[in-house]
Amino acid sequence: MKEKIATLKKEKNAVILAHNYQLPEVQDVADFTGDSLQLAVQAKETTADLIVFCGVLFMAETAKILNPSKKVIMPVSDAGCPLADQLTPEMILAAKAEHPEAAVVLYVNSTAACKALADIVCTSANAVAVVESLAEDTVLFGPDSNLAGYVQRNLPEKTIIPLPPGGHCYVHSEFTAEDVEEARRRGGRIICHPECPAEIQAAADVIASTGGMVREATGARVWNVFTEKEMAWRLKKIYPDRTFYAKESAVCHDMKKTTLADVLRALEEEEYDITLPGDVMERARGAIERMIAVSG
Repeated sequence: MKEKIATLKKEKNAVILAHNYQLPEVQDVADFTGDSLQLAVQAKETTADLIVFCGVLFMAETAKILNPSKKVIMPVSDAGCPLADQLTPEMILAAKAEHPEAAVVLYVNSTAACKALADIVCTSANAVAVVESLAEDTVLFGPDSNLAGYVQRNLPEKTIIPLPPGGHCYVHSEFTAEDVEEARRRGGRIICHPECPAEIQAAADVIASTGGMVREATGARVWNVFTEKEMAWRLKKIYPDRTFYAKESAVCHDMKKTTLADVLRALEEEEYDITLPGDVMERARGAIERMIAVSG
């Protein structure tokens, strides 16, 4: 299958982008693996005619928004994001009516329809820098309330209003004080994603996006990785001389829907094609490109 995928990529001038949470065998055939920010940049800069996005729907939508004239496909049609689904355009409009002075900052883990209502989007890697770049003192921030709290603690001069108040990622929300205690008994440093609950962030040695984890992992020999379990596999592949512990139950089930066979079939049949209304893409593109500009 890997050989067939390589041949089809060349024949069709295709690029495969994969998120850090994808299955190891899918990451192995990707041209680029990274976090949401890195993948957004790669999608914007690619010269490929066909983009095969191995991730979840909001990520493929982002790639399509940045490349409206290119064909963007997802190998699995129902790989969604429960976090993104917690926020609706109606919620944003209602909150904006209540706080007309506020800027709207949306985590990239949101639908295209929601991004079209944002002033700017962000990822976990650049959320603080994005909010800091705004002139507004009040910010409507969604849909992850734990990331909103992280931004608030780093920018106390701003007023961050989570939207919705309890938005969360089920994978990161399952990390507990018991996991911290187990990691301390085991040894090594704790690195956690800012989607983790506030008490986990307070107990961690390092808080970082998945891309940040790749950079930070040079700082110690042993790490307890508090994010989706596949990140530990990726880190071990990059740093084979270091030890990375994962929580085996920390699984994003939608990320695991894409298999190597799905990637091959997607290249053969060029499906499933991502399509979005032109006005939604145009408005969302501005918010995404503003984020990329802030990130340099």
